[in-house]
Amino acid sequence: MRIIRHAALTGRRPWAAALALALSVPLVLAACSSNSASGKSSAKPVSGGTATFALPPGGGPNSILPLNTITVYTNTNIFDFQYLMYRPLYWFGMNGKVKVNPSLSIADLPVFSNGGKTVTIKLKHWTWSDGQPITSRDVEFWINVLKANKTQWGGYVPGEFPDNIAQASYPNASTVVLTFTKAYNSYWLLYNQLSEIIPIPQHEWDRTSATSAVGNNDLTSAGAQAVFKYLDSQSKSLNTYTTNPLWRVVDGPWLISAYNASTGATTFVPNKRYSGPARPRLAKFVELPFTSEFAEVAALRTGQVDYGYLPVEDLPSAGSFKSSGDTVQAWPSWGIGYQGLNFTNPVSGPVFKQLYVRQALAHLVDQPAIVSHIMLGYGYPTYGPVPVVPASSFVDKYEQSDPYPYSPAKAYALLSAHGWKRNSAGVDVCVRPGTAASECGAGIPAGRQLSFNDQYSNGSTVLNEVMQTFKTDAAKAGIQLNLTSAPFSDVYSSYAPCKTGQPCTWDIKDYSEGGDTFTFSPDFYPTGEIIFSSGLGGDYSSATANALIAGTQTASGLAPLYRYEDYIAAQLPYLWMPVTPSQVSVIAPNLHGTLPQDPDLEIYPENWYLTK
Repeated sequence: MRIIRHAALTGRRPWAAALALALSVPLVLAACSSNSASGKSSAKPVSGGTATFALPPGGGPNSILPLNTITVYTNTNIFDFQYLMYRPLYWFGMNGKVKVNPSLSIADLPVFSNGGKTVTIKLKHWTWSDGQPITSRDVEFWINVLKANKTQWGGYVPGEFPDNIAQASYPNASTVVLTFTKAYNSYWLLYNQLSEIIPIPQHEWDRTSATSAVGNNDLTSAGAQAVFKYLDSQSKSLNTYTTNPLWRVVDGPWLISAYNASTGATTFVPNKRYSGPARPRLAKFVELPFTSEFAEVAALRTGQVDYGYLPVEDLPSAGSFKSSGDTVQAWPSWGIGYQGLNFTNPVSGPVFKQLYVRQALAHLVDQPAIVSHIMLGYGYPTYGPVPVVPASSFVDKYEQSDPYPYSPAKAYALLSAHGWKRNSAGVDVCVRPGTAASECGAGIPAGRQLSFNDQYSNGSTVLNEVMQTFKTDAAKAGIQLNLTSAPFSDVYSSYAPCKTGQPCTWDIKDYSEGGDTFTFSPDFYPTGEIIFSSGLGGDYSSATANALIAGTQTASGLAPLYRYEDYIAAQLPYLWMPVTPSQVSVIAPNLHGTLPQDPDLEIYPENWYLTK
């Protein structure tokens, strides 16, 4: 599972809470969707036309090759750019739900055999834009090139795809048979491994230079490395995106007709040979990056953008857009929010290792108030390691409601029962050291105060209000939070486990609006190997969690996921926090077919149309 890498993608929009690259509660909406965006309108559809879509400031796409290296492994490159031209073997996202979409997938759903170790994939009769059929050779080509260059791939995790392929065969042009090194959970294998495969045109791309003939170079490791070197070099030549013959062979619904190499502004036109069920109705689709959020909002107000977003500072003006007929709609992402706790800090670490302390802290996070009053109804809660929005079969009953609802009284009762008492300054102090059930716990000396350094990234009014609210609520139970803020890069760079002999003072870290966020995309099955496994998920370590995580990958059905999520939700390896949406969208009244918005972060401009 590559959750942290995918959470590390640059945010879909300014509201996305994301990590820097290096590493069944309904959504409360401040505005209901209007008939315009949902497509329910009596207005007359226009044939063709151009629709514009706002990208994040400075976030224009800069890589067209769907074999992304770590430096270009971003949401914008994958979801807003490459997927419009190069479809993954299996498409995920259907009517606003996180699930595989058979109708938009290039292949039929896989058939499992050999005790779950082997999958047989049957391709549909799709074609490339040059009229050539998509065949198993195109799948083989992508896998071969990936295997020979795996360490450069942004989605690579040792031991997982493609390392876990024991054998691959291609018995005919429409069949792919993959045998894995062991039997995997079918959800995990489909949602998190097969989801990565993207057929690419072997008949056009299997070359090592612009002048070399197409061959079978990928069948040897050296040849596959040479192919990747050539393709990657061409992808870096941004000013040739509209002229290079390589990029004219696509299987998605769109082709590039114009591209600004400086900004990433892109104009797409329909691929007339697209084989999917929904062919574009627009004549052109334009993606516009902006130099600032101010510039994007100005473009919204003047009608230069049909589908844009409101930064948090401009949410109070949502009413003016709605009064003009625009749809204002939160776009939830398939993610969870949290605050990081430093289990390795020599002073605070022993305190955080006490479950009752983490439970007390959880009772002090007023998620409903944060969502309604600070996030103005556009956020949604986190109750554990699996997102609760949108509703899905992956969330069991235990995690559909808050295991630790807001209650300063319960928080203080927990602390008092374990040997803590408030001093004259109102801060809890350990008065009963020791390891008995009614004592403070191992490694906590008498006199230790519940006072923690909590640093967060500056520049966000939402995050500042969240942190001030948390500080006030924590004080109600005798916990003192010493808040400081710093630039995102500074907060993130110091967010690492403490090492012996090196200075380390951080206790709690937060660097996005409602807590740091993991987004499960483009690995969609919400397991936690990279988040919570010992040695991978920060400094949290639990043998029980490790075993449960392993079970989500290999044991069958959804029961292993439920066991894992219930344990992690209760154990609080991090402090669960509300999540902001990936963006708050503003959609013009004459643009239709945009809703529901996909929590997997994909866009579907082929479904959009204009009216007059």
